[in-house]
Amino acid sequence: MRTTVIIVRHGQSTSNLNRIIQGHHNTAVLTELGEQQARKVGETLDKLSLDAVYASPLKRARRTCELIVETMASRGNQLPPIQFTERLKEINLPLWESKSFVDVEAQYPDEYKAWRQQPHDFKMRLASADGTHTDFYPVREIWERASALWQTILSEHPGQTILFVGHSAINRALIGSAIGVGPEGLNSMGQDNCAINVLNFPAGWKAGAQLELLNLSSHLGAAIPKRRSRFKGPRLLLVRHGETDWNRDGRFQGQIDIPLNENGKRQGAQAGEFLQAVKIDAAVTSSMLRPKETAEEILKHHPAVNLETTEHLWEISHGEWEGKLEAEIEAGYPGLLAQWQSQPETVQMPAGENLNDVWARAKLGWQSIVAAFSEGEFAEDPPTVLVVAHDAINKAILCQVFGLGPERFWQFKQGNGAVSVIDYHGGPESLPVLSAANITTHLSGSIFDKTAAGAL
Repeated sequence: MRTTVIIVRHGQSTSNLNRIIQGHHNTAVLTELGEQQARKVGETLDKLSLDAVYASPLKRARRTCELIVETMASRGNQLPPIQFTERLKEINLPLWESKSFVDVEAQYPDEYKAWRQQPHDFKMRLASADGTHTDFYPVREIWERASALWQTILSEHPGQTILFVGHSAINRALIGSAIGVGPEGLNSMGQDNCAINVLNFPAGWKAGAQLELLNLSSHLGAAIPKRRSRFKGPRLLLVRHGETDWNRDGRFQGQIDIPLNENGKRQGAQAGEFLQAVKIDAAVTSSMLRPKETAEEILKHHPAVNLETTEHLWEISHGEWEGKLEAEIEAGYPGLLAQWQSQPETVQMPAGENLNDVWARAKLGWQSIVAAFSEGEFAEDPPTVLVVAHDAINKAILCQVFGLGPERFWQFKQGNGAVSVIDYHGGPESLPVLSAANITTHLSGSIFDKTAAGAL
């Protein structure tokens, strides 16, 4: 019984505009732009049926949630009352709140560096009334708070669709704790003002969540999130190939070179239109037909870009499963398909690969791309690189962004024609940031991935 949770960050606040650290501080209110952003979210969600709505009580999130609900209601949507919970409040930064980022970095250089680079070890030394001091770990605390909230919410709303309206850090803690990322991953994912995220919990808290969508902001104007000024490395647009007949039919493809069907070609063209205004400087694709054809559709809007190919980005080899439906696999290999779906890291594909093979190949291929576009001329002018590949290889790359192993393979969804965005602070050894994941709105107009489920 799947529970779906939609998570939204509040709109632009007066403190966001002035680069002031907010935390639990409750003076900031939405700017005019922030109110417009909140209404845009309401318009985007207006056809959804929500069973529960929760929000942080802080003014900026409270007002965002109220505007979302008002907008949805004005378009005929019947909604439950908003419930405000302290557990959705922003990260607690008592020594920094109401100060500018510039002043905090100057006054607390070591702590600020830890907050950016080692958030799980970031601490504040707080004075007590009796003159003693205690060490407080803000990021660890917010992860604990997020985990506690999940356990409560999922037990109260099994099988329902829920909306959360929160803040940047609490949203990242919610997403991270749900997919198996610890406090060290705070800065490994993006959260723009009024961005939309979707998590699916197939079997409650203990089974973890599938990340269906991260940091969607196209409803606010631009197709993908704007790059942060501190990112000095390449930006990579990771795209999964369009639909094939075997995706549609539910056959395992693997390394059998199946081309796109007509819908897949259309999805490639739609991805191209979606990314038309994005400056693309280079492109790399798996050399198999379906991603190559998808890349060619996208690059019709970027005719000057040369398309490179690589075998490192090939799909997983399913061996003897390739060309078969799930029922045929179950008949021929009893129990192994269920094992693949629950413990994928333990499965050796008959006459094919295992996920450790895929992890190694994905790491080699991805790191070589990042390195190639971080050196020489690219060191001074970081490029945007289109990378088109497959379901399993993309999932392996996304897991590796967060340092996750093959046991977390199913935590990420990758739809046909979906766009994800990965940014680097510097070169291949720098911290990667998942700035957006599995955007498919250009294919159906929905925040939900409605592409063929396939048979992976």
